[in-house]
Amino acid sequence: MQDTFSVRRTLSVNDKDYSYFSLPTLSEQIDISRLPFSLKILLENLLRHEDGLDITRSDIEALAGWDPQARPETEIAFTPSRVVLQDFTGVPAVVDLAAMRDAMKNLGGNPELINPLSPAELVIDHSVQVDRYGSTNALALNNDIEFGRNQERYSFLKWGKSAFSNFNVVPPNTGIVHQVNLEHLARVIFGAERNGELMAYPDTVVGTDSHTTMINGIGVLGWGVGGIEAEAAMLGQAITMLIPQVVGFKLTGELPEGANATDLVLTVVQMLRELGVVGKFVEFYGDGLASLPLADRATLANMAPEYGATCGIFPVDEESLNYLRLSGRSEEQVALVEAYTRAQGMFHTASSPDAEYSDILELDMSSVVPSISGPKRPQDRILLTEAKPTYLRDKEVFTRDREGSGSIGVEYKGEQFDLEDGAVVIAAITSCTNTSNPAVMLGAGLLARNAAARGLKAKPWVKTSLGPGSRVVTDYLNKAGLMDDLEALGFYVVGYGCTTCIGNSGPLPEPIGEAIRENDLVACAVLSGNRNFEGRIHANVKMNYLASPPLVVAYAIAGNLNVDITSEPLGNDQDGKPVYLRDIWPSSHEIQQCIAANVTSEMFKEGYSSVFAGDERWQAVNSPVGEMFDWQDDSTYIRNPPYFDGMSMNVPPVQDIRGARCLAKLGDSITTDHISPAGAIAEDSPAGAYLKAKGVARADFN
Repeated sequence: MQDTFSVRRTLSVNDKDYSYFSLPTLSEQIDISRLPFSLKILLENLLRHEDGLDITRSDIEALAGWDPQARPETEIAFTPSRVVLQDFTGVPAVVDLAAMRDAMKNLGGNPELINPLSPAELVIDHSVQVDRYGSTNALALNNDIEFGRNQERYSFLKWGKSAFSNFNVVPPNTGIVHQVNLEHLARVIFGAERNGELMAYPDTVVGTDSHTTMINGIGVLGWGVGGIEAEAAMLGQAITMLIPQVVGFKLTGELPEGANATDLVLTVVQMLRELGVVGKFVEFYGDGLASLPLADRATLANMAPEYGATCGIFPVDEESLNYLRLSGRSEEQVALVEAYTRAQGMFHTASSPDAEYSDILELDMSSVVPSISGPKRPQDRILLTEAKPTYLRDKEVFTRDREGSGSIGVEYKGEQFDLEDGAVVIAAITSCTNTSNPAVMLGAGLLARNAAARGLKAKPWVKTSLGPGSRVVTDYLNKAGLMDDLEALGFYVVGYGCTTCIGNSGPLPEPIGEAIRENDLVACAVLSGNRNFEGRIHANVKMNYLASPPLVVAYAIAGNLNVDITSEPLGNDQDGKPVYLRDIWPSSHEIQQCIAANVTSEMFKEGYSSVFAGDERWQAVNSPVGEMFDWQDDSTYIRNPPYFDGMSMNVPPVQDIRGARCLAKLGDSITTDHISPAGAIAEDSPAGAYLKAKGVARADFN
């Protein structure tokens, strides 16, 4: 480690002396006072890892002298502090580590030397499916099915947890990786031993999931990467990147009555998509930050992939410290975060000067109105008042050449009803985007209470579900007495994981699914998620709409997109009187009172006190022991990859790649979701055919 700018200094906090690389000291040599917050984090990263080889003095000078208008051409090496993984994309990374151990042993080396060098934490959240819903035992039944399907994967991950140092696993039935990261794992500032000395430095992270950006809401720089980059970061290697342009997004004012963080983020997604921010950082600033709770910031940061940016970051400020305290971080940790960011000129206050940006957008948050997004792209925002006519226009693409009326009589659970085009067959309160936000979650609970009091219910064809991103959510819903009201409308907890947001919505009731398929009905889903691409939510659902949790509840009651819920009644009460959305919508004052009375630091401390231990199901999972994994040749889950077959100590020279071919040339708006969808495996897909050939039953596809 070099220090050619001589900026190493000492920071005294909590009776401890930390070595750190001082940006104000560097600023005496190169003016960095107007550098964006995000680039200051990158700059410190280069200073701390300067070695004269991968990171040189000229790299530091290039970043410190950043030109906001320059095209990104200068490559730098960024070394993340840690890695987060989820179980879909994380399992292959751990498989590769296990294979490396085999290769090391075959070459005569010590396999126990193969370990992550940077802290790596894997959260199992992508496996639970909504097989059961609408009952008090739905959670337990879904957990039982989940463990039955995933015994082999979970056994492997449990082995990895015990075999590798610097690697930990948050077991199933705990929460969603990004919410767990926000509420517990993130350090914001590390205070750790490095090369024999105590150092303070920013928490930076890469993750094997695109929504890793959610952590930007608390001032931690991070984003999603591919598996190879994540593995490299786990092994202490730097990630090469171009010095990016940074778009400043100025927030002013505050949200008006009736609007919430979901409405705000859908507005921001639309604005940034129109501008074009692919490959760029987005940095939020402005006096509007003072009125924006941390949970709202996390919602905005979460959807950076949807607005196309590498990240969408907020600076550390007093609200960040308040959230750290609320979420149960120690006072020692909070003191370190404040002292370090103030010492580095990275602590935001009302008097902080604005940075220079490559471009600037501005939003007066008082102009935000209730909205949804769909039916197939997150950036296609629809004013709630325009939802019905927009649905009627968009559905024409599905009904133009169809024969039939778009309506069919169905009997289900003793009820007879007409299932029509526009039917909301899935209404899911799901995803870390929104379940991390007490305002919208308690707002949904209060709306459910008001609706239940008027005798309203979800329509019988709606598959309702509640999939919180952490157990803290159900703790405060229970404390507020709102779980009973949500359950009265069918919103029982189905699992603590991604569920419907990633396509694990589970099967529709057969009479419903059959009616949709045989009559080519235009079925709809309304979910509080972050993506709504075609076919993602459910194979039988053609139109998917993103909405806030309160609106998810409202649409479950209305039952159809062909209802203007801003002007038409959701239903009738016990006395036959029409009930409108405005009659049951909770006020912002009521929501804030509910947050103050029911969301406590003790909930976070208790909820995360044994986060790595897991429940009795996890503890009962049998796993191999020892430094080497025992591969099973007949496994359809865990296979030893062939990357190291035939490897010897004689490394062949690097050669040019010649004759490489383009595998696929794709048009606009084609995403990885279209190429390789997350969630349910279709029976007629190549993966489905492979599993059937291996004797795996359709019900066990996973």
